[in-house]
Amino acid sequence: MDLMTSLKQGDQTAMDTIYKTHWEQVFDATYKRVGTEDIAQDITQDIFISLWEKRETLEIRETLSAYLLTSVKYRVINYFKANLTKEKYTEDLYALIGNTSPLHPTNELAVKEIHKELDQAIAELPERMRQIFSMSRKQEKSNNEISTELNLSLQTVKNQLTAALKIIRKRLAYLTVFFF
Repeated sequence: MDLMTSLKQGDQTAMDTIYKTHWEQVFDATYKRVGTEDIAQDITQDIFISLWEKRETLEIRETLSAYLLTSVKYRVINYFKANLTKEKYTEDLYALIGNTSPLHPTNELAVKEIHKELDQAIAELPERMRQIFSMSRKQEKSNNEISTELNLSLQTVKNQLTAALKIIRKRLAYLTVFFF
């Protein structure tokens, strides 16, 4: 019985063998793309976890090595996409508080606290408003996409976003003192 057949049957030994055989190759490919050891380890681990979780339905058309390296490519793309979303979220925060320039790196703690406050303010929004705001800002969906997905009028989506921003601005107004 080959390794992939054993894996599909839930053989943990097969998974251990795959991990030991391919870990270094996957980690190296990931590290070359992200440049940070911790992030490369996390992504590498996620790839092997995903392989185990999808083992029963997985169809590998080429070699396992090629499959894993393709996984690296897509996981790294998703990692950078997620970071761009976080950067956009941070930019929105600065715009929200009326400051267009990022904070100096020595103020990272302040940024973390602001994110915490912002997340709390968002959590306090009414459920539907929070859902619409999250879809817009975190999932980066357009107003039209939100309208279609939630079966709401476009104007309702716009009104909910405007109201959410007004509530958040009011809730976080005290923070502007620190940025002027």
